[in-house]
Amino acid sequence: MQISVKRTVVTLIAVMGALLVAAPPSLAHHSRAMFEVSRNVTYRGVVDEYQWRNPHCHIVITVGTGAQDPSATGTWDIEASSINLMIAEGWSRTTYKVGEAVTIVAHPVKDGSKGALLFYAIMPDGTRLYRAQHRYPGETE
Repeated sequence: MQISVKRTVVTLIAVMGALLVAAPPSLAHHSRAMFEVSRNVTYRGVVDEYQWRNPHCHIVITVGTGAQDPSATGTWDIEASSINLMIAEGWSRTTYKVGEAVTIVAHPVKDGSKGALLFYAIMPDGTRLYRAQHRYPGETE
């Protein structure tokens, strides 16, 4: 009986230790510190990929050389939210198809690379599809 209790205690300590080691990366994953959430950039381009998956959906778009903002030219990976959050905002697996024109308002990454955090998409009829209901500090329209 005594050996069984010791084994249970040792197992519980090992499991708690593993959880403590795993927690910081999962918490860091949800940080938006890499994005300039107080800055909105409008990207008008064409959908190259529409990735409907967890933990985050992605819209990869190409903005042509005739862009109003020359700094927006190029291929961009726009990070969105999880499938559940996107569905709650009106998105679906078929919202975009490769080759479709797209207008995205997003927060660029701070390091200047070709990535951004989706704020909202403007659909052809003018409606907005947001990434999620919540807003980050400094995030304004």
